[in-house]
Amino acid sequence: MRILVISDTHQNYRNLETIIRRNLDADLFVHLGDGESECELLLRSIPEITGRFHYVKGNCDFGSSYPISKTIDLMPGHRLFATHGHRYQVKYTLDWLTQAAREEGCDIALYGHTHQSRSAYENGVYVLNPGSASCPRDGNPPSFGLIDVSSAGVMTNVAFLSPTSDFGNVRI
Repeated sequence: MRILVISDTHQNYRNLETIIRRNLDADLFVHLGDGESECELLLRSIPEITGRFHYVKGNCDFGSSYPISKTIDLMPGHRLFATHGHRYQVKYTLDWLTQAAREEGCDIALYGHTHQSRSAYENGVYVLNPGSASCPRDGNPPSFGLIDVSSAGVMTNVAFLSPTSDFGNVRI
């Protein structure tokens, strides 16, 4: 199973749509917040992914009715906990995030908010922050995450968009 993870698009519809269109074969799409309006436009533009697309609200999704976190069953032995991260103090520690994931019976935890990509194994949980698809804060190009889950295990990766790609210059 392949999962595409994206976060913090902050009104950059062009990057969001390009990333999704290049990865339409993914089994699941998860957006970790701060991009509600462009995600709603995306689902109108590519309705065939609606059943595979999940969204959690971020701290900049004012008035959103989307949930703050979501638990998703993937396959036997694997569950995913998705949140933007601002309510779990992810800028300071991943302890609360991994604890929440374990409490939900999840072995994978996804978060955004920091605009800094990270792939790690913390406290028995695979942790992935895909960074920001529009305005990264870690000196890297815009990015997204890819997770492969199989009976053999879990592999988390961050994919960076090349500055010379057709994304052009990213504007904040």
